[in-house]
Amino acid sequence: MKHYPAFLNLENRDCVVIGGGAVATRKVNNLLQANGRVKVIAPRLDAGIKQLAQEGKITAREGEFEPADIENAFLTIAATDNAEINKQIAALANQTNTLVNVADDPGLSSFIVPSVLDRSPVTIAVSTGGASPVLARQLRMKLETMIPSACGRLASITEEYREKVKSRFPEQKQRKKFWENALKGPFAELVYAGQDAAARQLLDDLLAKQQDSNPVGEVYLVGAGPGDPDLLTFKAVRLMQQADVMVYDRLVSKPILDMANKNAERLYVGKEKDNHAVPQDKINDLLVELALQGKRVLRLKGGDPFIFGRGGEEIEKLAENNVPFQVVPAVTAASGCSAYAGIPLTHRDYAQSVTFATGHLKDGSINLNWDQLTQKNHTIVFYMGLTGIKVISEQLQAHGMSGDMPAALIEQGTTRNQRVHIGTVATLPQLVEESGVRAPTLTIIGEVVKLHDKLHWYEPQRHVPETEFSRNPPSSARK
Repeated sequence: MKHYPAFLNLENRDCVVIGGGAVATRKVNNLLQANGRVKVIAPRLDAGIKQLAQEGKITAREGEFEPADIENAFLTIAATDNAEINKQIAALANQTNTLVNVADDPGLSSFIVPSVLDRSPVTIAVSTGGASPVLARQLRMKLETMIPSACGRLASITEEYREKVKSRFPEQKQRKKFWENALKGPFAELVYAGQDAAARQLLDDLLAKQQDSNPVGEVYLVGAGPGDPDLLTFKAVRLMQQADVMVYDRLVSKPILDMANKNAERLYVGKEKDNHAVPQDKINDLLVELALQGKRVLRLKGGDPFIFGRGGEEIEKLAENNVPFQVVPAVTAASGCSAYAGIPLTHRDYAQSVTFATGHLKDGSINLNWDQLTQKNHTIVFYMGLTGIKVISEQLQAHGMSGDMPAALIEQGTTRNQRVHIGTVATLPQLVEESGVRAPTLTIIGEVVKLHDKLHWYEPQRHVPETEFSRNPPSSARK
């Protein structure tokens, strides 16, 4: 370990910055965030530094650096563009054992400035020992995606309860167990969801109990999006990685499954037309059963759980049984697939409205409001429409839509297996037959499809299929 990691308390301590440019301005702002008492010296001061001085937040002097400037400093930063002056400042600081940092020169510095992730009061610092500041920033950015923005608020609430917990549990081992259970359970998730009052109430309830022998778990209803793992939300990834058990559909791509907790129990409940591996009511009961066992249950669904995903039915059952749950929306197939195919769903010159429709209803019919769907300057997106594509084509034309209206079939959209098939409303049945297109496939109908040739940008290299469904497709796969 080249440097000893430490966090400095700069409250009311003198911090001197030599330099008045952009680098110096960044250093000054960071010192102010840590409540340092800042003084800046430079022949020329940037407007930002002058403004801070006018507001009384710092003291500043335009002029040359003098040794007396750092005599009483707790910390000094040399941020000039003159290497000799920086070296002189470092030498003077070292003579008086003053902490000194020379910008972009760790060899002259007695401390280095890390890349900081600030979730106050939680602070995470990343350093490469000066070897690669850019790498440190990239690592910090990765941490940004993993640590919730409300992590600081979580720390503040736990601090509020430290004395209460200490009074309730006199032994350190007991306190440790209490906090470990609380922080990996619903309490933390309530804070992350912005429900601070409910989180505090939960802590009060836990403290009031002698022992919570049968804790209720929680269900995370998470949208996996259309297939590309990079389209997952930060929250989705976090919950995926902390689940005890995962209940997933056939349309969730393998790369996304691989991002979930490796130790989680995995339960496949994939459904296809007329062949449900697990009926929906059984899935609903399963989620309740697992949660009542105290488990954190990840219900992972392709696309968005509230857009033809039957997520509403699942959380209805959870609510009826008082099971805590969270819903994490996702990029729905219509948005993701159309974007990756270069087909805007709305466009000022082609379509001013869009409708999402299902290709088959609960009873197996396709009984839709066809007059509404065939309005002008309108885009229609059909989910699960392959089996009924002939009926869709016929009904749209019967209700006034031209057979020449452009149409597209987007197969396994946003994945490396994406294929886009272009035709018209009249030729859709033939296009399905000749292309051999299989589910999951989205159908887009409207003038906006004309833009595909001009705007398509995603050219994936096809490889082995990525979904549970496509790894072992049943004979009735086309739907």
